[in-house]
Amino acid sequence: MQNVTSDLPAAIGFVARLPKPKMAINGRAAGIETSSAILASVDALSRASLEFSLFATRIPDDGIGAHVDLTYDVNLSILFTELPLLERPQVAKQAGFDAVEFWWPWSVAVPSDSEVEEFATAVTDADVQLVGLNFFAGDMAGGDRGLVSWPARSSEFRDNIDVTVALGERLGCRAFNALYGNRTDDSTPEEQDDLAIQNLVLAGKAAQRFGGIVLVEPVSGAPRYPLLTAAEALKVIDRASAEGVDNLRLLFDIYHLAVNGDDVDAAIDASAGRIGHVQIADAPGRNEPGTGTLDIDYYLSRLAATGYDGWVGLEYKPSGKSADAFDWLPLERRSANG
Repeated sequence: MQNVTSDLPAAIGFVARLPKPKMAINGRAAGIETSSAILASVDALSRASLEFSLFATRIPDDGIGAHVDLTYDVNLSILFTELPLLERPQVAKQAGFDAVEFWWPWSVAVPSDSEVEEFATAVTDADVQLVGLNFFAGDMAGGDRGLVSWPARSSEFRDNIDVTVALGERLGCRAFNALYGNRTDDSTPEEQDDLAIQNLVLAGKAAQRFGGIVLVEPVSGAPRYPLLTAAEALKVIDRASAEGVDNLRLLFDIYHLAVNGDDVDAAIDASAGRIGHVQIADAPGRNEPGTGTLDIDYYLSRLAATGYDGWVGLEYKPSGKSADAFDWLPLERRSANG
């Protein structure tokens, strides 16, 4: 790997002559080493331009995720589904992961105390950290995508708020995903949007008590779900923030945004500092990285360059057995200390 050690004009000229990034099967984004002396002599604007050019060049592939300094967690509502839900935290730990996330684990908004206790025990006994939890979102398998903006079921969402944040507080989870909900036939979009703001404010205030955040997510594959792009989700966050809550963040799912046709690069720039969680899957197929055409490493590196240093949730369907769906990620990168 070449070091740039000449004076500033020569260094910038060298960068300008580098090939532009191209889509690659290995999905590898990286850069070349640059001396600290050069960077120290560049003003803020030139430095940003130089760093981006360096960032966009390629290095040899040695495993997706090997060069992105982010931490990964496993979504156990979509992975390891070959096993009962309460057994999944332990197998995630055995696969090398220290952190997990879940969609709402039950089919009702308010499960019994014993069910909550069993779930909490399964997580703590496995010695994994719960880092993400969805609020109750209805019948996901049947097509529901949240209750936040659904007038007929708004009371269920409100009943679920305290249960969700209490479980999160107990297990040290600070990120709660509030799926917005599909458009309905018995309400106008304006009525649904007004209701959504009210419910997001309530959820935000509940999580705020212990430093939690509430996530708003653009989703693909749901024809009546109104939030398809990062910009649309940010508008919702802005409206809720104007009502006095400052802990709403964007859930940046690279797969959903790409499939919906959002400009992922532009979305990363526009969302800088406002992202609370990241999720990945390859496209097409929503399988593990390396099975499709998305340059996931490039996007993760871009996110890291904007200052994102949170969790990256593996929210994909395994193309085979779940246990074989992590070969793309080096073992040492699966641990929170990796």
